[in-house]
Amino acid sequence: MTATLLIDRAVIRLSPLDDVEDLRGFLQGLVTNDVSGALPVWAALLTPQGKVLFDFMVWAEGVDLLIDCEADQAEALVKRLSLYRLRRKIAIATDPALGVHWQPGDGPVPDPRLAALGQRWIGYAEGDSVTEAWRAHRLSLGVCEGHVELADLLWLECNAAELNGVSFTKGCYVGQENTARMNWRQKINRRLVVVPLGESDAKRQRAAYADLGLAVDHLRVEDIRPEWMPQWMQSAPAG
Repeated sequence: MTATLLIDRAVIRLSPLDDVEDLRGFLQGLVTNDVSGALPVWAALLTPQGKVLFDFMVWAEGVDLLIDCEADQAEALVKRLSLYRLRRKIAIATDPALGVHWQPGDGPVPDPRLAALGQRWIGYAEGDSVTEAWRAHRLSLGVCEGHVELADLLWLECNAAELNGVSFTKGCYVGQENTARMNWRQKINRRLVVVPLGESDAKRQRAAYADLGLAVDHLRVEDIRPEWMPQWMQSAPAG
């Protein structure tokens, strides 16, 4: 069996408990991306100020929605979504039978952020881990994700617009006002960028990966060297 399992990811299942319950409408008013159309999409749940609480993928499975998220943040995300559920008849819980899978290369289910990230899908939680290979691959492409790298930063500073993580036409969601204002002004002062570990700024470092010789820094745009910018970032708005 080919190793494809990302053991640091978990799946949260949202299920309607009433035939008239609108799961997509529930998430649509909460998350940064448009979940009313084709899935999967990359999205985030933000604070009212527009800072990242959680980032994740949203998938469809029949009438249910599946959220592909960090395993160590899954229960916290379930609790946060449950707070917003109020009296709506929606079941929200992790699904331990399911896992997130990945393999490099082209195929039918490209990562919605960037096709070069490879293929991603949800299946049974079985098989050997490719978590370390996935981390090396995404960092080689300059893509950041997860609580350690993104938490408490403004969503557009996490390169969300360039990596298809936000819709500017879908309407209101938590943190939308500040996110939309930044986009309208086309003014992003800082960005996350993957840099050589030996050239990382300790004061601006979010994460360090000694085994890869890389770090994730949160830098002012004018301090980002051209050689650190992946191709997908090169047309991004300057500060």
